[in-house]
Amino acid sequence: MTRIDNKERLLRLMTIFSQETDEDHELSLDEIIHRFQQIYGPDVKLNKNSLKDDINHLINHSFDVTINQEKDGLPKYYSHQYRLFELYELRMLVDAVVSAKFITKQETRQLIGKIRKLTSNHQGKKLQNEIQVDSSIKSESPYIRLAIHDLHQAISERRVITFQYGRYDIDKNFNLSHEGSLYKVKPYALTWANDFYYLIAYYYEAGEIRHYRVDRLRNVSILEESFPYESFDVSKYVQSTFQMFAGDEEWIKVKFHNGLINVIIDKFGKEADIRKYDDEHFILSTKARISGGLVNWILNFGSQAKVISPNSLFQTVKEEVTKMNNLYEY
Repeated sequence: MTRIDNKERLLRLMTIFSQETDEDHELSLDEIIHRFQQIYGPDVKLNKNSLKDDINHLINHSFDVTINQEKDGLPKYYSHQYRLFELYELRMLVDAVVSAKFITKQETRQLIGKIRKLTSNHQGKKLQNEIQVDSSIKSESPYIRLAIHDLHQAISERRVITFQYGRYDIDKNFNLSHEGSLYKVKPYALTWANDFYYLIAYYYEAGEIRHYRVDRLRNVSILEESFPYESFDVSKYVQSTFQMFAGDEEWIKVKFHNGLINVIIDKFGKEADIRKYDDEHFILSTKARISGGLVNWILNFGSQAKVISPNSLFQTVKEEVTKMNNLYEY
């Protein structure tokens, strides 16, 4: 006859409750004993009184066990219903992981597997339903998870880092920029924008703040050199940067059709400086980094957006519209 150590029995009972029960799935004492027999063999020595004591011990030590009382001759049923995350919260986490381009397909499946373990097996199966990982949009870079770990450490400890940076060419080959020379920066923050992870940092050589795609970093090294705390508003920086293109920051005014009000609020928030222009249009005034990304963003709205100022931005957008028009002339 197989005997189970008391501590082992208690831990196994917790595992059974965590993995096999939830709001919709309960187990009777007989079913719990059967689970133990499946694990330890049919001759395992276990009785209901010991299990009841174990359950009470779990409850007394803040492990949730819901007891469905005996009724009409039916036995008591037990389940573990309290979870750190609700099912819909886990669903949001899974959807975010699936949508993130900077996470490889293999890492996506590994992360989903870990998220599923945060609930019961039954609920975990629901999380797996209808999950489609589009490998065409997923990063193939194996360097990201290592870079993220090092970058978080460097940011937390305020230590200077070096790395190499690169881009793909027309032949889909990855080429290091600056002939492979090292970038030396003060890392301020990591942010997720446009489905990619970006490092925001002070670049010593240029003497300015820049951002870098994490999946394009190579050979990240944390130096012993540290830097003092510097206040930096990540959300303000990202908000002023369109499609993560760098540029000089200026005040701009753009006239939009009223139908775009929700798009603008989504981008700039409800505190944005928005003023009525006429019955069909409003004016947005904001600071933005003048760049190709800003020009492309404005052109997305076609005739429903017009630059008011500065004049240099007005002329740049106008020239781009002329170039586009020329492309479609026969």
